[in-house]
Amino acid sequence: MNVQALPMHRFIDHNGNPVDQLPEWADQPTLTDFYRDMVLTRIYDSKAVALQRTGKLGTYPSHVGSEGFGIAIGKALRPDDVFIPYYRDMPAMWARGIPMEKNLQYWGGDERGSDFAFNESHCRDLPFCVPISTQCTHAVGVAAALKIQGGHHAALVTLGDGATSKGDFLESLNCAGVWNIPLVFIINNNQWAISVPRSIQCGAERLSDKAKGAGIEGITVDGNDVVAMYDIVIKSLDKARKGKGATLIEAISYRLGDHTTADDASRYRSEDELQQAWQFEPIKRLKLFLLNQGWWSESNEEQWQNHCRDTVEKAVENYQALVPQPPESSFDYLYETPDADLCRQRDFIINKAMRKEGGRHG
Repeated sequence: MNVQALPMHRFIDHNGNPVDQLPEWADQPTLTDFYRDMVLTRIYDSKAVALQRTGKLGTYPSHVGSEGFGIAIGKALRPDDVFIPYYRDMPAMWARGIPMEKNLQYWGGDERGSDFAFNESHCRDLPFCVPISTQCTHAVGVAAALKIQGGHHAALVTLGDGATSKGDFLESLNCAGVWNIPLVFIINNNQWAISVPRSIQCGAERLSDKAKGAGIEGITVDGNDVVAMYDIVIKSLDKARKGKGATLIEAISYRLGDHTTADDASRYRSEDELQQAWQFEPIKRLKLFLLNQGWWSESNEEQWQNHCRDTVEKAVENYQALVPQPPESSFDYLYETPDADLCRQRDFIINKAMRKEGGRHG
């Protein structure tokens, strides 16, 4: 199935040409801001992969090809909304104000990477969810709470195309429809659930059709077109805040990298398919549009690339300068009140560390 031929919401094609009248909000400052963040997060992604390859980061899920998807979401959410991400959502979290250091901490195995309390506007956002689709059930609970509280807020949850085959997603979708809660589901349909292609993941033509069974609105959008993504997300969030129900958005994209740094995608997909997918990628598309409009130049590009590299290197320096967590911290976030056995184990770890430190200095 040629996914690019599916009917979907789109404003700019892969050659940077408008195919529909752009929304009023899509002016030069807004779109150049989107572009800058998309470029920055791609340069960050390349650095993060390099850090993993040199043993300075744990297993890392590249988001290359998802920059339009993530930046649109992060920009569309209001500070008092709640974002429930999945693991490939660094661009959205960056656009929400979460520093790169936090992302590096998380994938470096430091739980403090999930602590957003430094930013009161976004401390309600949930951390990354690595288990597939379980974040959808969390999102239902969050959105139900927002409705009970009576404020005009919305929750937004992201997931991959593989997650749509899980019961957690389908049950969450059903609850969202029955309870009429302020929730937006967004599927990053990047065509591969690790090594399982979209073509055998689901028999439906569009994953957004799954909304019908839940009685909510389903929309398919070009996830490589940041203008289309942002436009649909702001409208869906506005609808949710007004108490008009949930929405399921399917964003058509492509995973241009491996599933994670523990994967080798060349084992299950062809080089020809990958090269064809690169023709539709989001950054080049927006750059061509901006150049055609006279809103960007190669001089701007060079300056911004240099700025991005400096910004990323500074974030890496900050990450590497962090004092490691004490070993006993692994016990501190499991239970609200740990039992006696866990307390004994924690004390043992502390005493062992103290004896080791004493031996080092004795």
